[in-house]
Amino acid sequence: MGSVPIFLWTATALLEGYRERTLSPVEVARAVLERIDAFNPRLNAFHLVSDRLLDDAKAAEARWAAGQPKGLLDGVPVSIKDLVLTKGWPTLRGSKTVDPKGPWHDDAPATARLREHGALLIGKTTTPEFGWKGVTDSPLTGITRNPWNPEKTPGGSSGGAAAAVAAGMGPLAVGTDGGGSIRIPCSFTGLFGIKPSFGRVPAWPLSPFGTVAHVGPITRDVADAALMLSVLAQPDARDWHALPYEPRDYRASLDGGVQDLRIAYSANLGYASVDPEVASIVGKAVRVFEELGAKVDGKHPGFENPEAIFRVHWFSGAAALVRAIKQKELLDRGLLEVATQGEQVSAADILDAQMQRGALGTHMNLFHRDYDLLVTPTLAVPAFGVGREYPEGNKRWTDWTPFTYPFNLTGQPAASIPCGFTKAGLPVGLHIVGPRFADALVLRAARAFETARPIVLPQLS
Repeated sequence: MGSVPIFLWTATALLEGYRERTLSPVEVARAVLERIDAFNPRLNAFHLVSDRLLDDAKAAEARWAAGQPKGLLDGVPVSIKDLVLTKGWPTLRGSKTVDPKGPWHDDAPATARLREHGALLIGKTTTPEFGWKGVTDSPLTGITRNPWNPEKTPGGSSGGAAAAVAAGMGPLAVGTDGGGSIRIPCSFTGLFGIKPSFGRVPAWPLSPFGTVAHVGPITRDVADAALMLSVLAQPDARDWHALPYEPRDYRASLDGGVQDLRIAYSANLGYASVDPEVASIVGKAVRVFEELGAKVDGKHPGFENPEAIFRVHWFSGAAALVRAIKQKELLDRGLLEVATQGEQVSAADILDAQMQRGALGTHMNLFHRDYDLLVTPTLAVPAFGVGREYPEGNKRWTDWTPFTYPFNLTGQPAASIPCGFTKAGLPVGLHIVGPRFADALVLRAARAFETARPIVLPQLS
């Protein structure tokens, strides 16, 4: 990759270097560790870094030298969000209420698949407590910062994961997304991330927030996300919500382009209030699809704001989570507030919300008979100051994420790809939503956009 430093290489480029014997997993692991030493104290992306990374890299190097690489990611560093179980490491979920002693005997499906494919597990990335909000700070790990501007939030709840990838502290990260938690930080930090169709990536145990929660990749380009999804989507019998496994390499159809695709562009979904600078940047970016041969119509999908439906699902989950915790005085005050609201949700409310959720899903199924994709801004605002749940004028994190949580309710694949910068130099994300199970189509459209508008990474010194 020419003059690009090793710590900024994509996973795809690293693997090519290993194959050609021009690069070693040990070199890469050292570069990542040096980068963590240099920038993690400033950004607070990791709260645990493996003490075995170099040993694991040496084992990967030996396998490559013998011509016997292990799976699709042998020797590639990957971070794990601290909501995802990792055998031998505490999964503290950003909370002082979790006992670090464990025991920690299990890998979540995502972690298990990565190990099987030879990935080098770097460590655990920071998250708000139990992943409850769209920014990343917690009573346990403090504030995580944005590599583009450390005074701004990287978003959340996969904020540590995104900050790490953007800052060169590993090319791949496992994120989770229960209301936007992959797409929010990718928008704020200028990365690519996809929330796959619900059930595409097996998850276990089920999130406290139930079936709105997904697991997926955060990467520096679309090809890496396709590669990582090919690994994460492999089956695991512990997840009874998982989709039937489709053996496929998501890289195979990446370069099919968007010629003749029917794309609906909605600037505000018909109800959202969007920062004018964000709206302008996204509106200009959408023209790229037209230049690439797609047919783009200005078209709202035609549903009312489903925030009330989402809150019933999310806040009742928070209530159930908090109800089981004895040391409530140690919890994030905002989480307690949300849980208190969730305690007011009745069984009838939950049943009504489930029916409304189903109606929303049916509505979007019908919408996609006419449109292959829906494109919107990823978020209503650019990154705002650290230590806040929401920018001024909002009351909860759902107020500034109106484009993300609807598609957790519907289970559709949805991705964020950077599409420009504000005058203050902060990234803005473009949101690409596909029909259920059309993950490959979302990746293909994102790849076409990326080819025209390559992703730019922050320059840290």
